[in-house]
Amino acid sequence: MKIFELINKNIEGTVLHRSKFNTVSELPIITISREKGSGGRPVAYLLAQKLKSPWRVYHKDIVEEIAQETKLDSDLVKQLDERQSSAIKDLLYTIFGKHFLSMNSYYKHLLRVLATIGTKGNAIIIGRGANFLFPGALKIRIISPMEERIHSLMKYEHISVKEAKKYIAQSDKERSQFTHSLFQHDLRDAHFYDLTIRIDKYTTIEDATEMIAALAQKRFKL
Repeated sequence: MKIFELINKNIEGTVLHRSKFNTVSELPIITISREKGSGGRPVAYLLAQKLKSPWRVYHKDIVEEIAQETKLDSDLVKQLDERQSSAIKDLLYTIFGKHFLSMNSYYKHLLRVLATIGTKGNAIIIGRGANFLFPGALKIRIISPMEERIHSLMKYEHISVKEAKKYIAQSDKERSQFTHSLFQHDLRDAHFYDLTIRIDKYTTIEDATEMIAALAQKRFKL
């Protein structure tokens, strides 16, 4: 089954049939922005386990694969137009205004995919600037000391110190450029997040998960 079909499978009967931007902004969404090697991805998956179904993680790879599919598959475009058009247009034009019209095709598809995921709710979205797209989301930023990030990449990617440093530098640059290009914001600015967590030898991935879950339960009355 294609990824977009998994997302759209349970659309019937959801809030999209009474779609308004203010309703979309109230849906339970958690966005996780993170530094490469900080532990943000495992935090997201642990969080989904703790919050349980219907919560689901949407990672960069999944989002980008869907975005690629939208370029090629007319069925998805048709479904978006017929089922989510009102909510998604309200969301995108409220955030971007006329700037949305001038974006290239890939960015438009990517934003529509993120909006589709968000308008379903119970979503934990990793990266892609999703915190700037959903003002009502619980917005989390995960960071970590450089030495911890290097050690993490060396361990899980099986690369050298030099390679890890290069990988991190490139990732930081690309993520910063992406966010500035699409949203005109600095992703490192703490004012764009409800909570920033520094994962290190004192604060573990499990600790971070517990903190976020507690905030989510309070915010969304879970």
